Amino acid sequence: MAAELNFSSLCHDLSLRPAGPLDAPCIERIYRSARPDLQWIDGGVELIDSVQRQQLQVLQQGTGQQYPNAMHFIVEKAGSAVGAVMVDFGHNEVRIIFLAMLPEARGRGYGKTVLQGLQQAARQVGAPLAAVVWHHNGEARGVYQSLGFVMEEAGAMADKLVWHPQAQRTRVGAG
Repeated sequence: MAAELNFSSLCHDLSLRPAGPLDAPCIERIYRSARPDLQWIDGGVELIDSVQRQQLQVLQQGTGQQYPNAMHFIVEKAGSAVGAVMVDFGHNEVRIIFLAMLPEARGRGYGKTVLQGLQQAARQVGAPLAAVVWHHNGEARGVYQSLGFVMEEAGAMADKLVWHPQAQRTRVGAG
């Protein structure tokens, strides 16, 4: 299943571009900031740094194995990186594997705008849009729920939230 991802019309001057090797430091910074739970490890800075790096590798390798066709994008505002998103257009669903903004870009509606664009793409291919959201990430959960995502599977640490295409159109940049 493939969908044309045209994010040139997103509000907030946002756009997506394919991530490349030179984006690795930015993606690492975004990932580390999106996983505050890894700061709670009982150990020194070197141990925490090592675990964070390993967890990012697990995410990237697991994505490559489980979702070999996943697309990796950098979210940009007026040409500067503000976030990252990894998404897979599978046979039965569009899966958001990772979506996060840099700390200084959070709370500005950028993630919501990207989600609305992904909802449009999922609608185009006629598939539900799914994401796993950590229990401790209430802010993200609230954004997903405000866009019509509902819990499909409860987990011990995170829940699978799903949005099903509906007859009404999702407006990118809508409130």
